[in-house]
Amino acid sequence: MTQQSIFEHEGRAVPYIVEGEGPIGLVLIAAAALEADPLGVVAHYLAEEAGFHVVRIGADASSAGREQRAADAVAVMDHLGFADAWIGGYGSGGKIARVLTAAHPDRANGLLLLGVEEDDTSLAPLIPVLIIQGADDASMPPSNGEALQAIAPERTSVKTIAGADHRFPVTHLMDTAVTIEEYLDWD
Repeated sequence: MTQQSIFEHEGRAVPYIVEGEGPIGLVLIAAAALEADPLGVVAHYLAEEAGFHVVRIGADASSAGREQRAADAVAVMDHLGFADAWIGGYGSGGKIARVLTAAHPDRANGLLLLGVEEDDTSLAPLIPVLIIQGADDASMPPSNGEALQAIAPERTSVKTIAGADHRFPVTHLMDTAVTIEEYLDWD
């Protein structure tokens, strides 16, 4: 069982969970509360089986916007000593990851988006982008990821999980985790 911690940032109580100690840092931003985050089991696999150093960051109850959530995530990274990491999220957590990497490209080794919501947030320049999506996701259809890939095709990879719908990180846990592991662990 993983232990949730709280980091106080500008009067907000930002929940986070740290797992693993490996050489590959991965910061996953939850859409809301960590307890309901579908990336919890994926993060646990990546920490325990793949040897990643994973931080999941949730939302403070008073968090108002994406910029504030991105600032909270950077503050947690600083608190934990992460100079840089892969930054990612699922659904609206991915929007926050995009805001963070656009504002702080020096802190991102890459951007990991699991399910892409329609959004006009720009991509940070130069960093690689991995998009994972469910082939049968009606909420965040594959066309969203393909449209994002078209903006920077030379540095964006799209992996689609066959037979997977909106809850693919939960229903297709191993496919999701192994896709991340194989892409990020190129050593």
